[in-house]
Amino acid sequence: MEMRTLGRTGVKVSPLCLGAMMFGAWGNPDHDESVRIIHAALDAGINFVDTADVYSAGESEEIVGKALAGGRREKVVLATKAHGAMGEDPNQQGNSRRWLVTEVENSLRRLQTDHIDLYQIHRPSPDTEIEETLDALTDLVRAGKIRYFGSSTFLPSQVVQAQWASADRRSGRFVTEQPPYSMLVRGIERELLPVTQEYGMGTLVWSPLAGGWLSGKWRKGADAPETHRASAMGGRMASRYDLSDQVNQRKLDAADALAGVAEQAGVSLPQLAIAFTIRHPGVTSSIIGPRTMEQLTSQLPAVDVELSDDVLDAVDAIVPPGTNIRADDGGYAPPSITDATLRRR
Repeated sequence: MEMRTLGRTGVKVSPLCLGAMMFGAWGNPDHDESVRIIHAALDAGINFVDTADVYSAGESEEIVGKALAGGRREKVVLATKAHGAMGEDPNQQGNSRRWLVTEVENSLRRLQTDHIDLYQIHRPSPDTEIEETLDALTDLVRAGKIRYFGSSTFLPSQVVQAQWASADRRSGRFVTEQPPYSMLVRGIERELLPVTQEYGMGTLVWSPLAGGWLSGKWRKGADAPETHRASAMGGRMASRYDLSDQVNQRKLDAADALAGVAEQAGVSLPQLAIAFTIRHPGVTSSIIGPRTMEQLTSQLPAVDVELSDDVLDAVDAIVPPGTNIRADDGGYAPPSITDATLRRR
């Protein structure tokens, strides 16, 4: 694969990043098969692997650690994330110095490595000053625990705030942002991607298949397919796939129309979906999250798909640029939206 530069770090990464969320109890509990999938991805030219501590309560990191043992670690740009709850203790989560300094050691142990190439803050934390987080991450870089750090699913204003705080304190800065992006979830085109481009950040987009909606299985007139995404994380995502919801019906209409575009272009819908995300000049890598070897092999050809302007125009006609069909597919809603008491006297 032709490598791309990760922001302004000088680090070269593949345009496809292997996401490990589906390795472990949330997806594929077979460690040996998961390791084989990771090895197949590396053998195909992917050199970028992304996981998180919270995926299957650390099990995903353990599987990635097993897969990279025995000499493969040195050639992989390894990314993980912290923020989500890792226990009942209220301090076993969040973006505080106390937690990050502790949890990075846990991730290093599970990953069987002495450093993490890209350590990302999985979500914003309104109760923690961004300066606290940036200072802690900067110290982890100086200690050799991590090489770089980034954010994930931050609002554009939060990305800017973090960049300003870094400049003001002369601390390290977020070099990457990891937002959701797909043909059904295009909200980041409006403001976030221009912001990350302005600050020279690498952008790693997650869920290019829109949580399975662009897998090719969601078609009008067909029964709704079973999806592991709906049952993952204790079933908290089930409502996102309920076809009695009018918004989900609109997603079904769009997915069906996009499948028609893919057929006319002579590619599968997943390949069109992934190729669409890495075509944007503001995107560094698109994170694919296969659960099976079949899913991996069906998605890898997307890196070689060339999309004509006619195809991209057809996509724009179905889902206009800068829009999300479902508003809450943006990945993060600030307290001002989720907490009614903050907007009522």
